[in-house]
Amino acid sequence: MTGVSFLSMMSTLFPFGLGAWGLGLLLLFTAFLIHASFSISSGFYVRAFCRRHTKEKLIALTFDDGPHPAYTPQVLDVLKQYGVKAAFFVIGERIAGNENILERTCMEGHLIGNHSFTHKNTFPLFGRAKMVFDLCLCDSTIARTVAPCSGWFRPPFGVINPNVAKAVKMLKYQVAGWSIRSLDTVKSDKDRVVKRVVSRLHPGAVILLHDPLPDAPYILEQVIRQAVGKGYRFARIDELEASDV
Repeated sequence: MTGVSFLSMMSTLFPFGLGAWGLGLLLLFTAFLIHASFSISSGFYVRAFCRRHTKEKLIALTFDDGPHPAYTPQVLDVLKQYGVKAAFFVIGERIAGNENILERTCMEGHLIGNHSFTHKNTFPLFGRAKMVFDLCLCDSTIARTVAPCSGWFRPPFGVINPNVAKAVKMLKYQVAGWSIRSLDTVKSDKDRVVKRVVSRLHPGAVILLHDPLPDAPYILEQVIRQAVGKGYRFARIDELEASDV
């Protein structure tokens, strides 16, 4: 139900004004829409793959906001050292000058997904046409550099609203969510980030990290080592989504 249809229904039910009950329902519905937009796992507007429901200790690592000229190669070094494949949701305008990094990411077997071309703070407020143009520009930039985009998309800030949902359906994306958010962009203590991720590990988890951070290689290595110590194995998000476990 859209906000417009809800308001129409409310005006029918309460022709002489909302009153206390009507206002309460309106506030409740508004809170629900906010939750649906900012909780990528809600599935209200469009389904996102956030975890695999399984007892198998199989998990996926994902990275947002790259490529970064200094830190993404270090992250790739760690992944290569431990033989782990991951997914990188890239910002299209950051590819220029870092084409070799994207090429390496692809050659080493990692999935490359769309994280928008601009990643502007106002992206969720874009109209549908502007949003589709932005996403297609990211797709074409990836395709010119390595290969056609994987078809996986993670919305900026994890926000899904009606326009994002329409763009996703128009472009036939598979939306990537997460079940473990590292908060590595807001926590200054790298060991606390590691502890947060490791303490929340569960079978079928999708972990959200960011590669353009100075501490990204350290956090990644600690997460891999401690997860393996707990008996976990790693798969790319697309493999986890398609697996029979």
